[in-house]
Amino acid sequence: MTTPSYEDAFARYEPVIGLETHVELGTASKMFCGCATAFGAPPNSQVCPVCLGLPGALPVVNEAAIRFAVMIGLALNCQIASWCRFARKNYFYPDMPKNFQISQYDEPLCTDGWLAVEVDGEVHRVGITRVHLEEDTGKSLHVGGATGRIHGATHSLVDYNRAGIPLVEIVTEPDVRTPEVARAYVEELRELCRALAVSDVRMEQGSLRCDANVSLRLRVGPGEAEKPFGIRSETKNLNSLRSVERAIRSEIVRQAGRLDAGERIIQETRHFDEASGRTSSGRSKEEATDYRYFPEPDLTPLALSREYVEAVRASLTELPSQRRARLIAEHGFSDRDLVDMRNAGVLDLVEQTIAAGAPAPAARKWWLNELPRRAAGAGVTPAELAIRPVQVARVIELIAGGSLTDALARKVIDGVLAGEGGPDEVVAARGLAVVTDDSALSAAVDAAIAAAPELVDKFRAGKLNAVGPLVGAVMKAMKGKADAATVRALLLERLGAA
Repeated sequence: MTTPSYEDAFARYEPVIGLETHVELGTASKMFCGCATAFGAPPNSQVCPVCLGLPGALPVVNEAAIRFAVMIGLALNCQIASWCRFARKNYFYPDMPKNFQISQYDEPLCTDGWLAVEVDGEVHRVGITRVHLEEDTGKSLHVGGATGRIHGATHSLVDYNRAGIPLVEIVTEPDVRTPEVARAYVEELRELCRALAVSDVRMEQGSLRCDANVSLRLRVGPGEAEKPFGIRSETKNLNSLRSVERAIRSEIVRQAGRLDAGERIIQETRHFDEASGRTSSGRSKEEATDYRYFPEPDLTPLALSREYVEAVRASLTELPSQRRARLIAEHGFSDRDLVDMRNAGVLDLVEQTIAAGAPAPAARKWWLNELPRRAAGAGVTPAELAIRPVQVARVIELIAGGSLTDALARKVIDGVLAGEGGPDEVVAARGLAVVTDDSALSAAVDAAIAAAPELVDKFRAGKLNAVGPLVGAVMKAMKGKADAATVRALLLERLGAA
C-alpha cells in the first residue's frame, strides 16, 4: 500500500472530525463520595467503599460538580436540562472497580451548544452536541514492554485514586474539517475552563484529555452532492495540543492510503505514539448497546430550577473571547500579541502590570521577552518568578523617568529575583541609577573622543556609523549608567554634527 503525503490526501479527501473532550473538574471531593481528588497522592490512598464499589455503599451527588458542569454548558451556549438523570454504563476493565461507570446517556445535562474559534483569520463555529457528567476511571500502569501499553507488558498495576473524580465529557458535532481547527478548538476549550476556574486543565496530568473521531470522504466539485460520511476511527486520550493536530494528520494519511488501495476502514479505537507520529489499532469500537445502559437505580434524577441555572449564569466570569475583545479595544493589542502572550503564559501578568500603571506596550515587552527567559532558566513558569507585576510596573516607570536604561533594568530585575528587595531598594543598594551628573558624562564623552582620533576622522569624513563605537566607549566608562541616546546626542554635538 502506497502512503500518500498529507497534502495529497487532504487535497483529494475531506476530513470529517468530531472531538470528545474529557475535563476533570477541580472539586475538592469525588463525584459520588467524599474522597479527596488531589493529584499525585500515593497510589490507592484516596479511596473509600463508594468509589471502590464495595457492597452496600451508595453514591451521593457532588453539588459543586453539578454547578461546574452547568457553568461549562452555559459558557458553551448550551441548553441546560430542567430534568436529567444518571445511567449505568456497564463494562469490565480493571481500572473501573465497580465494573460499571456512572455516566449520563440519553438525558444529558447540557445540549445544543457551540464554540467559535479563529484560525488564520477565519472564524469556525463548532457545534456542541452534549455536555454530560460522569465519573473518571482509575489509572492502569503496564509494566514491561517498550510502549507502556498492555501489549508486551509483564504485569499491570492499578491506582484507584482517580476513580470517581468528577468528569465532564464535551462532545462536538462532526463540524471540524482540518487538524488546525481541531487544535484551536481544544485550546479555546482549555482556556474557557481555566477562565471559569472549574479545572486546572493540565493535559500532561490527564485533567484534560481529547479523543478524535476522524473519517474521510471524497471531495466533490461545484454543484455535486456531498458524499456520505465515511467509517470513523477514534484516537484516544490525546494529551497535548500538538498531539491532537499530529494524530489527526496521521489518521488522514493512513485512511487515505487504505481507501486508495481499495481497503475498508474499520471502526475502532486507536492510540497515538508521540515518537513515531503514527496511530496504532486498539480495539473494535463498541456501540451504545454494548454498554447496556440503564438508569442508575441508586440516584434520583436531577431537576434544576430556572432560578438555580440563572444564578449560575450570573456568576460566570469574563470568557476568553470577551477578554480578547476587551484587551484589543482597551490596550490596542493585536490578535498576534494575544496569541503570543497566551502561549507564553503571561496574559494575566501583562494585564496586572498594566493595572499597576505600566503602559501596555512596555508591559507586553518585558513579560514576553526578558522575564520568560528568566523563568525558563529557572525551570519555572513566569507566574512563579519571584517578581510581582506591580514591581515590573515600577521598573518600567523608572525607565520611562530616565532613572534606568534597559540594561540597568535587567540588573534591577536580577536583584529583585535574588530576593534583595523591591526595585527601588535594589537600585539604591547596587547603585544602578542612571548618572545625571552632566560634568561626569561630558568628561567621559571628551575622553572617548580623545582616545579614538581615527574614529573621529572617519566620522568627519562622512562615515556616520563611526559614532557607534564611541557611544560604546562612553557607556563602558560609565559602567552602563548612562542613557545611550543622551550619550549619542552629546557626541554628535562635540563632533559638530548636531
